[in-house]
Amino acid sequence: MKIEAITLREIRMPLVHFFETSFGRTYSRRILLLTAHCEGVDGWGECVAGEDPFYSSEWVESSWLTILRYLAPAVAGRTLETARDSAVLMGRVRGHRMAKAALENALWDAEAKLKKLPLWKLLGGIRKEIPCGVSIGIQDSVEQLVEKIHTELAAGYRRIKVKVKPGWDVAVLEKIRSRWADITLSCDANSAYTLDQVEHLRTFDQFNLLMIEQPLWDDDIYYHARLQKELSTAICLDESIWNARAAAQAVETGACRIINIKVGRVGGFGEAIKVHNVCQQNKIPVWCGGMLESGIGRAHNIALSTLENFSLPGDVSASKRYWKEDIIDPEVQVSKQGMIAISDLPGTGYRIKEDLIEKLTVRKETVRGN
Repeated sequence: MKIEAITLREIRMPLVHFFETSFGRTYSRRILLLTAHCEGVDGWGECVAGEDPFYSSEWVESSWLTILRYLAPAVAGRTLETARDSAVLMGRVRGHRMAKAALENALWDAEAKLKKLPLWKLLGGIRKEIPCGVSIGIQDSVEQLVEKIHTELAAGYRRIKVKVKPGWDVAVLEKIRSRWADITLSCDANSAYTLDQVEHLRTFDQFNLLMIEQPLWDDDIYYHARLQKELSTAICLDESIWNARAAAQAVETGACRIINIKVGRVGGFGEAIKVHNVCQQNKIPVWCGGMLESGIGRAHNIALSTLENFSLPGDVSASKRYWKEDIIDPEVQVSKQGMIAISDLPGTGYRIKEDLIEKLTVRKETVRGN
C-alpha cells in the first residue's frame, strides 16, 4: 500500500444540543479530519482531540501541529504491508495517541478499500449488528435530564449513562431510579472525585448501576484498585487505559471490572485490538466509548464494536443526536431495538459527503510523499 499523500483539515460543526461533563459545556466541535491518499483510494480518519486540553493533554492545536510536522511526514511516500505497520513509523513521537489514531485509522480504511473488505472484517469483527447505549451530559435541571432519558428510552437505546460530579450525583440517581427501577443505568464521573470521598461513592451502590466510570484521577490505576475493593458497583476505567499494558495492569491489580475502549485514546485500531484481547483473555467485558465524533469517527467506532468481547452497549448512538446533518451517507441510524446494522461494503460502509466537508473546512494542508 503506497501512501502518496496525507491531507489534514479542520471542520467546524455545531452540536444539536450542548454536552456537559465535569470539564465544562460544549456547544460545537472543532474536528480534525485526515485523508490518506493511497493508490487511487482515499482512507478517512478523525482525530478525537477536544477543543481544549481537559479530557486529555491533547487538543486540536497540538494534534494539528504534531500530524503536520511529524506524523504525516513519517508515513507519506512509504509503502506499507498493512496499516498496522504505520505505528512503528510514528513511534519516535511519544504520546499524541489521538493524533496517531487519526492517521493509522485512515490507513486501515484505505487498506480495507484496497482489499475490497469491510473495515470490520479487516479488524477481525464477528458481529452483524451492535447494541447501543447513550451518554447524556449534565443538564440545566433534573427535570430536563429525566425528559432526555425518556426520549432516549423511547428511541430504543439499551443503556443510559449519565454524567455525574459532586453536587450532581446522588439526588440525580435517586430521581432516575424512582422513575425507572429496572433500566440498565451507569454513570461517568470523568475523574471528578478523590479517594477521600469513598464514603460518598459507596452510596452509589444502592442504585444498581452497571458501572461507575473513571471516578478518580485520569492517570490512576492504583487508587482505583483500592476504591474497587470498597464498592459493590463495578468500576469502569476510561482515561487511565492508554494501551494494552495499562489494561493488563488494571486487570492484575483489580482496579476495575469493565473497560471502556476509545480507539483515539489508545492510539489507533492496532492498539485497541490489543486492549480488547487482554480484556477478553481475562474475562473483562469492554464497550466502545464516544468522543462527540462526526460520522467518520462514529463509523470507526461501529467497526471496532463488532469485535467479540464488545459485549456491553457502547456510546455509538445515532448521528441525529449530535448533528443537524452528518458528513456521511447514510447517517448512523439506531433501530427501535437499540441496534446498529453493520454494512458489508468495503471500508467503513459509509459514503463521505466531500462537498459538505469542503463547505465546513476552515483550514487544510497536504503533506506529499517523495
